[in-house]
Amino acid sequence: MQSRSAKFRIGQVVKHRIYPFRGVIFDVDPVFSNTEEWWMAIPENMRPSKDQPFYHLFAENEETEYVAYVSEQNLVSDESGTPVRHPRAKEFFRRDRKGHYLIDRGELN
Repeated sequence: MQSRSAKFRIGQVVKHRIYPFRGVIFDVDPVFSNTEEWWMAIPENMRPSKDQPFYHLFAENEETEYVAYVSEQNLVSDESGTPVRHPRAKEFFRRDRKGHYLIDRGELN
């Protein structure tokens, strides 16, 4: 399996191109790195290729916050500027004056 360069970066806010959720990226896998069971649970007609970056998101929809694992092909940049309300986002990131999420280095030590 050949990996590609990631289109999105850690700290970037993205949204799903089909489903109504968004989130901030906190980790990137260069290729699929989840269970076969997880991958097979995706309907075959919507199942993404494994040879692309997959992103871990502190995600949210209208009802709740959760962690999501999403293929690059299903993400687009979220340019709304609206803060992500997921409580873990505040633990790992700080926002600069322009609203960008930056890794909070204090949490890494």
